[in-house]
Amino acid sequence: MAVRTARLVVSTALTVLVSLSGAPGVGADDLTAVLDRVGERVERYYVRAQSIVALETVRIQPETRTMTPDGFARVLAYEIRVEWTPPINGSRADPKIVRELQKVNGRPPNPKDKDVDSKCMDPEPVSPEPLAMFLASDRQDYVFSLTGRGKMDGRPTVTIDYRPREKGHDSIKWNEDCVKLDLPGHFRGRVWVDEETADILRMDEALVGTFSFDVPPDKQLPLARSPEMRLEQALTSTRYQPVVFHDPEETLLLPRSVETLNAWNNAGYARVRITQTFSNYRRFVGDSHLVPPP
Repeated sequence: MAVRTARLVVSTALTVLVSLSGAPGVGADDLTAVLDRVGERVERYYVRAQSIVALETVRIQPETRTMTPDGFARVLAYEIRVEWTPPINGSRADPKIVRELQKVNGRPPNPKDKDVDSKCMDPEPVSPEPLAMFLASDRQDYVFSLTGRGKMDGRPTVTIDYRPREKGHDSIKWNEDCVKLDLPGHFRGRVWVDEETADILRMDEALVGTFSFDVPPDKQLPLARSPEMRLEQALTSTRYQPVVFHDPEETLLLPRSVETLNAWNNAGYARVRITQTFSNYRRFVGDSHLVPPP
């Protein structure tokens, strides 16, 4: 789990992991079969997504502890696509999300706007694609468990919980007033899988417990009561939607929205809510044929 924030800001993910303790048990053989099907669908998604571009609108809203806005929101617009090279001889796939900034608060960006290190909570120009964990090359790094069945958006679903197999190495990097945390192994997640198609309809992820770290003296807030900052909550929820393309006919399940919520102690903002929405999907067919959805 990577968290990007400033000592004066917080980032957020709006989601609650739903308890399915009363769901019927499912055997390990069924889990393997479900993971195989999901992996095949994710691989198909990456193959097709490379020919698709979309508009990503990002709204970054600092909040108080009572969840009221704390200042103005920053609104960004990106052209976004997925890059992926299929693994060879068991190598890792490492699909990436690639962003090109188009607008900042409704205006064209200037060179300073593209300096992500000075805009602590802006998305990275290149970031990992979260569904890669279900590819055969990456699956061994996680522990999966089937947690039951249900429905989502009218579709029968199977729910799968996951966690990293190993904790990994925590990383804390400062750049002026910005700090970036990379906390592998500190999160747990759940996905809702369409039982018929094996497409992932929703993916939730949450920080387990809290995470505290020392703040260098020159980074501490003037009225700080402690030389530590503490990440108290980090939640992310991603929803997917079917998108229909024509000429030729094709329906793909593509991201609809991502809600993120990070809550902090001893930072300038108590919480930050980040909302990413995806629209204006366009598919490239052949060398130059651009086909938008209806």
